[in-house]
Amino acid sequence: MLKTALKPRWIAGLVFALLLSGVFVLLSQWQFGRSTQSDAPVDPSAEQVKPLTGVLQPGTFFPGSVSDQMVSAKGSYDPAKQVLVEGRLLAGQKGYWVVTAFAVDGAPVLHGVGASPKTWIPVARGWVPDPAQASPPPSGTIELTGRLLPSEAPVPNVDAGADRASAVSVAELINTWEISSYPGFVAATSEVSAGKALALPEQLKPLNIPAQPPTQQINWLNLFYSVEWVVFAGFALYIWWRMVADDYRRTLEEEEPDDEFPSDDLPAITKPEQV
Repeated sequence: MLKTALKPRWIAGLVFALLLSGVFVLLSQWQFGRSTQSDAPVDPSAEQVKPLTGVLQPGTFFPGSVSDQMVSAKGSYDPAKQVLVEGRLLAGQKGYWVVTAFAVDGAPVLHGVGASPKTWIPVARGWVPDPAQASPPPSGTIELTGRLLPSEAPVPNVDAGADRASAVSVAELINTWEISSYPGFVAATSEVSAGKALALPEQLKPLNIPAQPPTQQINWLNLFYSVEWVVFAGFALYIWWRMVADDYRRTLEEEEPDDEFPSDDLPAITKPEQV
């Protein structure tokens, strides 16, 4: 069969089948690339600082449209309402987020919720490698800027201990601090007091959390098409092999002798007797 496959016409057929298969594979890769598509791209306006009181309302669900939005707020910290959130990484090192309650000036007050007639929001002020390095927040009126993030889910069956937390869960923090709060938290990027930017203590490292990339979704129809093109590529090579095999069988049939009537079994032909 190799001799048949090496015929010029079948070598040319193989080249054509390989080229055709290559085109099908490229189409498969293109369809596979389209099978994963992102949600709506990151809104550039998310990097524009907007007032927290105009972006989010307390006592409501956290809308996904405001996640990662840069916000500003004016108010004050309460040093008595501060926790360390364990298990946080920075540059590959595990440490703690320092999260402090921030009373937002001008925020709507939820009557009957919490012990204080204010509305608060948890603020992740920075990261420390050791709990002993956590410093108290700055005092006085602060103009805060940071990235607005949704509340994290609490870790079940975990008791982090006094002044500790396993996650930045607003539901847990408002029960611990006995306050009313926004349904999210802020990762601080800057703090200003009396028009002067405040520097973080040396041991407190900034978080610098960027906007999260959009989630990926699978387009199953495009994924099916990508598999289909691979099947077509294999089928093109199969057709070439099948045609070579058929040619090979025809060659064998042509080379076999016609044994339907063997010469030894033919009756003898006698000449007629002369009269």
